[in-house]
Amino acid sequence: MSAAVLLGLGLLAAEGRTNRCYFNRTQEFCVCYNLSEETVGSIIQCLPATVVEFQGGDVEKYMAFPIRDPDPSVIETLGSLVIQKVIIENVLVPEILLARALKFFSYTHVQDLAFGSCIFQGTGDWSDMDGQNLPIVSLSFHNVTSAPLTGHEQAFSSLSRWLETLEELAVTGSRVSSLPCAIGKAFRALRSLNLAQNSLSDGSLTPAFCQGAFPQLRELSLHHNNLSSYHAACEGVQLLPELRHLDLSHNQLVADPSSSSCRWPASLRHFNLSSTGLDEVPTPLPPSLEVLDVSHNHLRAVDISLSSLKKLFLNQNLLQAVPSLRNYPALDTLHLDNNSISELPRDELQLLERLQDVAVAGNPFSCSCSGAGGLQALAASGRLGQGWPGDYRCHSPAQYQGWPVARVPVSALRCHRAAVLAPLCVALALLGAAVAVCVVRAGHCRRA
Repeated sequence: MSAAVLLGLGLLAAEGRTNRCYFNRTQEFCVCYNLSEETVGSIIQCLPATVVEFQGGDVEKYMAFPIRDPDPSVIETLGSLVIQKVIIENVLVPEILLARALKFFSYTHVQDLAFGSCIFQGTGDWSDMDGQNLPIVSLSFHNVTSAPLTGHEQAFSSLSRWLETLEELAVTGSRVSSLPCAIGKAFRALRSLNLAQNSLSDGSLTPAFCQGAFPQLRELSLHHNNLSSYHAACEGVQLLPELRHLDLSHNQLVADPSSSSCRWPASLRHFNLSSTGLDEVPTPLPPSLEVLDVSHNHLRAVDISLSSLKKLFLNQNLLQAVPSLRNYPALDTLHLDNNSISELPRDELQLLERLQDVAVAGNPFSCSCSGAGGLQALAASGRLGQGWPGDYRCHSPAQYQGWPVARVPVSALRCHRAAVLAPLCVALALLGAAVAVCVVRAGHCRRA
């Protein structure tokens, strides 16, 4: 009975060349390939697993598979399974079968359900899920094909009892171009939403994140979409009252003048604008930011002030100088790798030494006494992060070109010759004067 139940839970695939399950006892992971009713016995070995993955197949042949309310013995079996996560990959899934099978999860401890490279076909009857609770709190779809979400409002209504308890949702790489407002309102407890690698545009954000949608959302990822306006992105998410993490990376953003009229959610703390094609840091920025990532852009200068900022990532830009750290009194992390910085200015060096993590690798360093000495002092303080010493090399002067900065001599005699020789000359002069006095006195003594 246990194997038959697991077959129903997994929407198992049609038979193929390899029809077996393989259990990795160390990882408590079990993967099943192209299972069929004829080879269902192989699935028994998956019962001790915490993660079960079903790979490949077409389940259309099981559309008539009888899925009825389980009797007490089946419910007891389902409750004894330790499976925490179910993964379904490369499967053609009729929605009518999914709608019937999903109810079985209410008797299990499965918390994470993931679909990858699946095709959802047809329309399911979701009425049996009215008022049904499920233990699943994390749901993900990657590279899936289905009908547009618009028009599925009835299905979301039937699933509302469960959806309002869901905490994590990911729909990635699935060509999603819009998200109806009504859908967002169904996810009352959702904390994390990942919509990366889709086809969302500027105009699709405001309807998706309308008033009342995703009221508890804290993390939102929109990287690798078709967004182009910094202002539209701001307006699109400004009604998310609990938003703390926002990822807009890998979109080609333009900060048009109208951007200044928008205000980001006051709750926003982590902001990722890396690889967005920016020539300058856009404004306004969220006022209470703690982490800002504007790496892999075309920035030549950074002239902003954020009193609460703790981590600033500026690597892979065109900066020629370290930004003034006086604008970031709370900063503890600064990454400036692979820019065009030749030297750490003396007036910023003491401030850099107060940080916990500094990275400046891959810059064309001038290994003058002050340039090499500043980096060596920073390394000695334990503040330089990954990359020291191998990725810190001299670009100039010619005699040190290609040298590791750590090997450049910065002794006092070489770098501060005047400061060393002047006291030495004074000491020698004093010594000479003392000798002369002694000689004169000795002469007086002999005459006496």
